[in-house]
This record gives sequence, C-alpha cells and structure tokens, in this order.
Amino acid sequence: MRIKVIKTIEFTTSTGPLRLDQAISQAQNDYPRAQIQRWIKAGAVEVNQQVITKSGAKVQAGAKITVQVLPRPQLRAFPQDLPLDIVYEDQDVLVVNKPQGLVVHPAAGHPDHTLVNAILYHTQVQSDDSLRPGIVHRIDKDTSGLLMVAKTELAEQSLSQQLKDKTNLRSYLAIVHRPFAEKKGRIEAPIGRDPQDRKRQAVVANGKNAVTNFQVRENFANYALIECHLETGRTHQIRVHLQYIKHPVAGDLLYGPKKTLPGAGQFLHAARLGFYHPRTGEWLEFSVEPPTIFQTTLTNLRQSSSKNN
Repeated sequence: MRIKVIKTIEFTTSTGPLRLDQAISQAQNDYPRAQIQRWIKAGAVEVNQQVITKSGAKVQAGAKITVQVLPRPQLRAFPQDLPLDIVYEDQDVLVVNKPQGLVVHPAAGHPDHTLVNAILYHTQVQSDDSLRPGIVHRIDKDTSGLLMVAKTELAEQSLSQQLKDKTNLRSYLAIVHRPFAEKKGRIEAPIGRDPQDRKRQAVVANGKNAVTNFQVRENFANYALIECHLETGRTHQIRVHLQYIKHPVAGDLLYGPKKTLPGAGQFLHAARLGFYHPRTGEWLEFSVEPPTIFQTTLTNLRQSSSKNN
C-alpha cells in the first residue's frame, strides 16, 4: 500500500555524532520526538540516501538526511465504561471532578481510557470534534479538579466565548516550594514552547500573553499553599508561571526540583469553577475539595510547622 507523504524535508547535520531522532528533532523542532520516531520506523527517513529504521542509529556531522513527513494516525474517541465523578449535569453542560492521573482526551500516547471516553459512555455530546467532543478547556493529567464540558453546540459556543472574554471563573489550589513574603501577586509573562525542550513550556519573549493572579493562603517552613486565578489558559500556565517566580509547584518534576513532596504528581487542584449557563444566563459556581493525598500533605505541613514554632 502506498504511504501518503505530506512533504519532504532535506537538511545536512551540523553536529554529531547524534541519535537519528535527535538530529531530526534539533533541525525540525516543530515535530514531537514520538512523531519523528514513527517516521523512522515506517521507513520514511534516509541518511545519505540509505533508509534507516532505527531511531537510535548514530549520524555524523555532515550527513544528508531526507525525511518524508507522514500524516498523523487518525484517532477517534469512543465510549468506555470508566468511573466519572459528576458534580453537575443538565441538557447543555456537564461539570466533572477529574481525578489526578487521568488524561482529558485521547492523544498519540493515550488513545483511550481518558476522561472523554468516560463522558461519551455516560452521555450524548453534540460535536464535530471526534477526538475532543465537548472539551472547551483542559487540565493536565496530574492536575485534579473541576472541568466543564459542553454537551450541545449552543453550550460549546457559549463556554468557549466566556473563556475568550475571561468572564468565567477558574481557581486552583497549589502547594508550592518556598514561603512568600507577599500576600498576593500577579504574574503577567508570555508563554510559549521551551526552545531547549519540546516537552516543556517556558516564559519566552515571543510567547502568547498569559496572566495568573495568586493569593497566599498559608506559609509553612519550606512550602506555601496558594490560590491561583487564571485570566488566560495557556498550556501548563500555572506551573510555568510559578516556576518563573521561583515558587515551583511541589511534586512537579517537569518544572520543579526533584527533591520535593512525595505524591502522585504536582500538587495542583482545580478547586472552583464558575460560568454563565449557556441557555439561561444564570451564574453557576462549583467547588470541590482536593484529593486525599493533597489534604494529607497539607495536614503534615501544618503539623511540622507548628512543631518548629
């Protein structure tokens, strides 16, 4: 069967020796490493006119690399009988409490067992998006808490516009490294892909506008509990902004130190969510407590701080 090719890329390596996937990633940083590895395995990459199918193959400086860019495999979400913590539901909207560790929608590395799969099993969603039906905003895999889902086209248009107009409420609780001297603050710094690491976002000059407001709830000896309010919704926004001001989220191994609080990922919880109902215009607001591990960690920090005082 003939493989469809979107375009062909040719370049010559300037450094080496490097892994083949690394050499391509450095020269073509618009593509994820996993996607590049798929091309190599499919036989779509040549080094000095020879097809190479191993991502770890070494290439020397001056090697001529030809890459046939292949389309992404088509993914489609399907219903799966998975647990779903429903906070609110009517004919237009669904509000769920996402547990820590659950991916929101299918992607290349997570084709199923996502929140979307559970939602589709539970209810009907009117959407043209076969991969993210009803998803108007996301929270990270290891972030817990509230997420609003549009069940109708009316709801999707309304909720998306509220996010754009900043008329909704999204409030997060976070345990972060280092106590604060100030009681509140505003972080306004543009966010884009980290030029040094494609898996990360960073504060960069040419990034998209991003604003996070925060209030300090409690200070401990080496940590603090804060509440963050989002004005924008960039990828990893809270995690990136807090790292930028040198208060990374505890448990966040991507943006914070390896020596941190034990847990199941970052201590970040979408605690409050508010929006205007798409059909009635009524203001709806919801709140949920953080998961047990978050609350237990807070109790331990309080007890430790009281012993030291």
